[in-house]
Amino acid sequence: MIILFDGVCNFCNASINFLIDRDPKGVFRFAALQSEPGREILAKHNIKVITDFDSVILEKDGKLYQKSDAALEIARNMNGLWKLLYGFKIVPKFIRDFVYDIVAKNRYRFMGKMDACRLPTPELRARFL
Repeated sequence: MIILFDGVCNFCNASINFLIDRDPKGVFRFAALQSEPGREILAKHNIKVITDFDSVILEKDGKLYQKSDAALEIARNMNGLWKLLYGFKIVPKFIRDFVYDIVAKNRYRFMGKMDACRLPTPELRARFL
């Protein structure tokens, strides 16, 4: 499973760090949406390369999940009680995505923005594309 994220967003990077800390088996791999591997994955799925990276994207078993679907699918594949968050799937998608969009539009205001994508530590480098 590959998670594509906004590499310059502090909120997004904190979320990736959260996932890494709770994924000891290395189920998830990561790529910034701005990176060449991220752009290749988008192109493979015929998604226009975007400049406003306002959605986390999960590629799992050849299928892409975006926005709240991606977040819930990620939770579903985590260890422990985090799986229970998948229960929010019963909430209609338009409501879930509305809430997701509010957070996405304000993420830089909440936690700021970096000038460049994160560089993983040598130990984590293998998990980043």
